[in-house]
Amino acid sequence: MSDTAVLVIDMLNAYRHPDAENLIPNVEPIVDPLATLISEARRRDDVDLIYVNDNYGDFTADHSDIVNTALHGERPDLVKPIVPADDSKMLMKVRHSAFYATPLGYLLTQLGTSTVILAGQVTEQCILYSALDAYVRHFDVVIPKDCVAHIDANLGKASLELMERNMRARICDAADCLP
Repeated sequence: MSDTAVLVIDMLNAYRHPDAENLIPNVEPIVDPLATLISEARRRDDVDLIYVNDNYGDFTADHSDIVNTALHGERPDLVKPIVPADDSKMLMKVRHSAFYATPLGYLLTQLGTSTVILAGQVTEQCILYSALDAYVRHFDVVIPKDCVAHIDANLGKASLELMERNMRARICDAADCLP
């Protein structure tokens, strides 16, 4: 049982959507630090690793379908370094927040989690809304700024400031986020 969970949000992406061309250049620099964070979380017994990914409207897709679609998408190089292991915890979501209409809150309670580290994409959308939902559920929120990607630089920066100020999120580099 751990009190910290790393949530990898929406990184299993085929990059076949209208904002992809604006998102991709901001995802490229987060892949290596995120892969390192994931590797460290996997190695440690005191940290839970949970992937939460959009199902992209495909309600017949299972976890392997989401992974395979991403690996065969426009940018498999952004997906391969962070692919979940076969035994990884993985939840699917249908809207922006990792909590909305998912069992994530229940799972975190069962795991004894008090702190969530949110990484992935998109800072001003899914990361922001997940942070708010975590905060209202009384989880401590940590955002590794080198492990989140934005579409719009100004909105991404404003979202980090909002999470820090209004949700008491700790904003840090990935190397400093794990307890």
